[in-house]
Amino acid sequence: MSSGTLSVDALLDKMGTDLQALISQRQIEDPLMIGIRTGGVWLAQRLHCKLGLQSPLGEMDISFYRDDFTQVGINPKVKPTRLPCDTEGRHILLVDDVIMSGRTIRAALNEIFDYGRPASVSLITLLDLQRRQLPIQADVTGGTLALGPDQQVKLLGPEPLSLEISQRT
Repeated sequence: MSSGTLSVDALLDKMGTDLQALISQRQIEDPLMIGIRTGGVWLAQRLHCKLGLQSPLGEMDISFYRDDFTQVGINPKVKPTRLPCDTEGRHILLVDDVIMSGRTIRAALNEIFDYGRPASVSLITLLDLQRRQLPIQADVTGGTLALGPDQQVKLLGPEPLSLEISQRT
């Protein structure tokens, strides 16, 4: 499958519709949307606008919460997490570009709970690669993608947003 067969804009439209339905179904008022750097932030910016959310957008860098930083090293471009308000009692919409093993989301949840105990956390991802190592599932997903063991996908952006599928090096 090539990146030309997946339109990020079409996936975002689907996610926006599904996310509105989720918010309505769960009767969530004034959710706090948080994007995980970097691709999750780009997607969260677009979804935040699409949904017309009132609370400011949060940005999270989970580098220090990763369980593999001793193996891969810490990202030299670590930026601070910026949450515009407390997470205590808030309904959180956590946005990431791709869910694969679940480890990035576990790290993000650990960091969120360091800021307070949210009422709920809903996970929104552009793509699900269905290679879980942890029992974590997205609530809203743009689509699923089956990759070979030597392939990887990367969200490029911020403008325009596009997907790149390549061979692992």
